[in-house]
Amino acid sequence: MMSYHVDLDGVGTSCHNLCVLLTGMLGSNGFTGSSQNYSTLLLEEETGRLYVGGRGALYALNTSNISTSASLTLDWNVTPEQKKQYFLCSLQTECYNHIRFLQRYNETHLYVCGTNAFRPLCAYIDTERFNFSSGFEEGRDRCPYDPAKGYTGLLIDGEMFSASQYEFRSSPDIRRNFPFPTLRTEEAPTRWLLEADFVGSVLLKESINSSIGDDDKIYFFFTERSQEQIAYPSQSKVSRVARVCKNDWGGQRTLQRKWTTFLKARMVCSVPEYELHLNILRDVFVLQGRDVQSSVFYGIFGLEWKNIKASAICQYAFSDVRRVFEGPYMEVQDSKWREYTGKVPEPRPGSCITDLHRSQGINSSRDLPDSVLTFARRHPLMAKQVHPIGLVPLMFKRSVNYVKIAVHKELALDGNLYTVLFLGTDDGWLHRAVSVDGEMHIIEELQIFAKPQPIESMVISTVQRSIYIGSHSGLIQVPMSTCQRYTSCYDCVFARDPFCGWDGRVCVEISSRAQRANLTQDISRGVRGCKEKSGNVIHRRRAVMLGDDVLLQCELRSNLATPRWTLNGKELQGYGLNSGYRVGTDGLLIIGARTQQGGSYRCFAVENGVSVLVYLYTVKIHTDPYLPTEPTQPLPSPPAPLPPGPNFQTFRHMEAIYISLVAVLGGLCLVLTVVLLYVSFCTRRTNQSRKFSHQNLHVLGASDRKRSSNLELKTISSHCNGRQGRFLQIIPDEDQISPAKTPPPAPPLPNPPPLPNMDYANGLSATLPSVLRKMNGNSYVLLRQADPEGMSPLYHSFTEELNRILEKRKHTQLDMHPDESSI
Repeated sequence: MMSYHVDLDGVGTSCHNLCVLLTGMLGSNGFTGSSQNYSTLLLEEETGRLYVGGRGALYALNTSNISTSASLTLDWNVTPEQKKQYFLCSLQTECYNHIRFLQRYNETHLYVCGTNAFRPLCAYIDTERFNFSSGFEEGRDRCPYDPAKGYTGLLIDGEMFSASQYEFRSSPDIRRNFPFPTLRTEEAPTRWLLEADFVGSVLLKESINSSIGDDDKIYFFFTERSQEQIAYPSQSKVSRVARVCKNDWGGQRTLQRKWTTFLKARMVCSVPEYELHLNILRDVFVLQGRDVQSSVFYGIFGLEWKNIKASAICQYAFSDVRRVFEGPYMEVQDSKWREYTGKVPEPRPGSCITDLHRSQGINSSRDLPDSVLTFARRHPLMAKQVHPIGLVPLMFKRSVNYVKIAVHKELALDGNLYTVLFLGTDDGWLHRAVSVDGEMHIIEELQIFAKPQPIESMVISTVQRSIYIGSHSGLIQVPMSTCQRYTSCYDCVFARDPFCGWDGRVCVEISSRAQRANLTQDISRGVRGCKEKSGNVIHRRRAVMLGDDVLLQCELRSNLATPRWTLNGKELQGYGLNSGYRVGTDGLLIIGARTQQGGSYRCFAVENGVSVLVYLYTVKIHTDPYLPTEPTQPLPSPPAPLPPGPNFQTFRHMEAIYISLVAVLGGLCLVLTVVLLYVSFCTRRTNQSRKFSHQNLHVLGASDRKRSSNLELKTISSHCNGRQGRFLQIIPDEDQISPAKTPPPAPPLPNPPPLPNMDYANGLSATLPSVLRKMNGNSYVLLRQADPEGMSPLYHSFTEELNRILEKRKHTQLDMHPDESSI
């Protein structure tokens, strides 16, 4: 049984990749016209054009760069008078012309259909002039009236095949729209389709090199309400694949103008280990091989419950689909669907016309006997189910809704063809994953759109090495791979990207090099070929006050990697409170810094047995906050000491008097302070106690110093991978800095000289990590409040330990107004 990638808790388990925000996109181009909803794409590699259908407009873009000004625009809007003619426009907000069908008709024209404010129209477009070449045609039987309805369509040899719900009160069905005679699915006595929601279709030319004279077949993919009894009563829908023959002309008497070859079967995509069954088909991509038997298709499956995010990618072989359609039928017995065990008439119902049929005098579907057509009419459903290759998904992801998929085969340095999946999410991200020995390895996650929105269309150009992605707000052209993002041999090889190889200096795209002998790549293991044992090492210096807590950040780029820390060349062992250290997913916390904890800290990323240095810290522990440090420039020589004399003795007497006065005043201030603190403490005891949570952590400083820090760790919203997350941010306590309670200014103190080339880090300062746990392959997931069940053990152990430390120390706090140097 083939292994697969399962991610139930939101933490990626099989990926070394990059989480790239929109601001870090390389080599991308964007296009935004006057319309919205760029949901229909037609790529023509030969002409170098990408045709785009939006809301009320069509565009012809240059495939090499969709941002160029050479793009052509054809407006096709709905006039206010047309909106007034249809009563639904007074109730709906989608009274526009959404382009739903856009395909090549012949060498000179395209054929296009739009919803036209719930009254669909179709037209021909002259590609040379890019304008309408004739009047508009009625599109009611060719295009859905509603832009939200599932739809798929094909234009094959001048014949149009489509599947959708075409009218407000009609049922969804599969049709051949022209030429005459038109065909559609049957509704009585057995309903062939029940609330079907179509997502895709494909033509497989089985007639090519056929030894039996077989016909070409068209496959449709959809989700519908279940008709048969299933083992999961909580689910009301099932995923289907249906098939019709291209040269089906309907029956002579039975099934007139109806399909005689319609068959459908259920597709299964389940995670057996967790007894999880994903029954909603969201999108499909067909990867055609040299023949039909080697062709496969990939489906994105989700759960029926919309409040749960989950996605699975299942791969199917068309040879398995064909075997199911050649198997037993289902029929209705006592109002229930059961497997049919009786005699099947000849020729087999639902089969296409072959040489065997022709030898029997059956040259088309109109020559089929009525007994065969009657059986086909009552037995559209197959008894066997279509199972994925390996019987398990290629990949399962929790907390992610994939909505679009595209697949590409890439030849790597080892001579193997690797399958690369491009997966679009419902919040505007693109995940790129590669299948390695049956396991999915996520390489990269890209934020395509700044505003979260579903990816509505996606197409790959192998000539331009680009992928074009459309959504509600615009269209983006992204390179299939950006190898220059990998800045070290470690990153380039560990990424296991089939597109990329290390040439000794930089990471390059393999296809761009004619000579590849000096390139390094390791897709199968991702560890071999790098001579150095370090990536891009980040150097930092930290100056820490004695007794402070400080976090040394070490964010690992790979979820497969684990951190390893050393101090002065010796590996740190036994992280915990007693050891003075606590390790987290993205850093090392030094607890109550002591003198012996100063030195050189190194953080290594350990992956697949390889240890790579990524962070280097030089930490100095200072016992006096005002003790001068080594200056960066020579200081002027101090004046020579004065000899003792009468003036000097007088100065010493005056100094003693001043010190006595200061001591007396300080004592009075201390008494007054104690009284004020006692009153304030009694008052606060009556108020509601503040709660410690991930949103507010009140830091009351270190217990072993007289100075204190009254700080608050507060979460601020952010997005990574399109998910709402929380950063930890340190802010002063609001009670201490409110205008009504402004603390008295402290007496001026001499400023110590700045530390040379150091990030001064007293207490838990700006060295806090931006994230504390990761998910979805390479991306980093922030501290989230809405998903406590999906948090990793490292997240709980690290943050809860930090909470306990701070809670323990707050009771020893004395100084309610910290001086600036302790913050």
